[in-house]
Amino acid sequence: MILAGVLFGHFQGAWTFLYPLPAKSMGMWSQGSAALFMGGLLVIGVGFLLMHLDIARAIIGRYGNFSRALGWPQLFGHDDGMAPPPTVVASTMVTIVNVVGLVAGASILVMSLVNLYIPSFAVDALLAKGLIYLFGHIFINATIYMAVIAVYEILPRYTQRPWKANKVFLASWTASTLMVLFIFPHHLLMDFAFPKWFLIMGQVIGYLNTFPILVVTGYGALMIVYRSGIRWDMATRLLFVSLLGWAAGTMPAFIDGTITVNYVMHNTLWVPGHFHTYLLLGMVAMLFGFMYYLGKPDQNAQDSVVDRAAFWGFTIGALGFTLSFLYSGKESVPRRYAEHLPQWVPYDRVASVFAILVIASVLVFMVRFLARLGLSGRDYPRATLARTAAA
Repeated sequence: MILAGVLFGHFQGAWTFLYPLPAKSMGMWSQGSAALFMGGLLVIGVGFLLMHLDIARAIIGRYGNFSRALGWPQLFGHDDGMAPPPTVVASTMVTIVNVVGLVAGASILVMSLVNLYIPSFAVDALLAKGLIYLFGHIFINATIYMAVIAVYEILPRYTQRPWKANKVFLASWTASTLMVLFIFPHHLLMDFAFPKWFLIMGQVIGYLNTFPILVVTGYGALMIVYRSGIRWDMATRLLFVSLLGWAAGTMPAFIDGTITVNYVMHNTLWVPGHFHTYLLLGMVAMLFGFMYYLGKPDQNAQDSVVDRAAFWGFTIGALGFTLSFLYSGKESVPRRYAEHLPQWVPYDRVASVFAILVIASVLVFMVRFLARLGLSGRDYPRATLARTAAA
């Protein structure tokens, strides 16, 4: 539905679909294409909501309630027993915040769809924008919080060291559960129509939320790897690099989340630079690491020269691509422009070279993964999962 609305219906309202833009296209797209786009987003959101409700059902069935699944009895000293595994804590956090975000997103999508066909049904534009960014920011944050489960589950299997959910770990995830719900105003710092306290809250919480989960995850990864005798392969390399991408990507975000900087930088390529860093080099690297783990034919299988070349190609290409964005932003090259001025084009050309390197490397990842699916030894990761679950 989304592809049809964009490619055939020429809908150009972007993922933000800011009210009342979908209904006021000035002839650039039809009512039907806007409905297709927003309807497609709504269908996807409902799918994710059903998934999270099923996760919530499983968590509550095992732990009784969300507070136990977040480890609150251990965090606040009511229970000296073993805290839930990091994967359960992360899944609980993501379930809580994403249900809130998805309901907010579905609400404004339904209202916008009604307005599309019944123009007299008006929506407060500021409320609509707040709901859209509440949904969007929670959802994109939740992707990396859920993908980091690959790090929590896979690295300990290589190092033979458990990743324990101690009090600092539990406190960090609990703090982020609350802060992620209130951090989205840092996307709205240029919107003077919002109350000043609202924007200040977004800046302060944006600072505070930058570190808790990242620090405990990065420190935990270093501790279980240090002197562990880990045998590095594609899975572990990609998972370890993903932590670099996540950490590096938060720094430009931290800078842009400052109101005085935001006024100058937010509509430049600095912003795509920061989120491509922690998504491409962070979250996506986690997914590829997980893919290599699932596709590993057996525990002692060696990576090929092509695999290792693709790893370095992806890492160097992703770094160069994102740094090109950031440098362009530093030079005040704007984002969301259909055409670039001649003095901006050299930055685009440099970024394109690195983008080609990333695409070529990812094609290797995909081909290797698909080729390994047919191998008889593919039950190796599944057997490892079963043994871990039994333990």
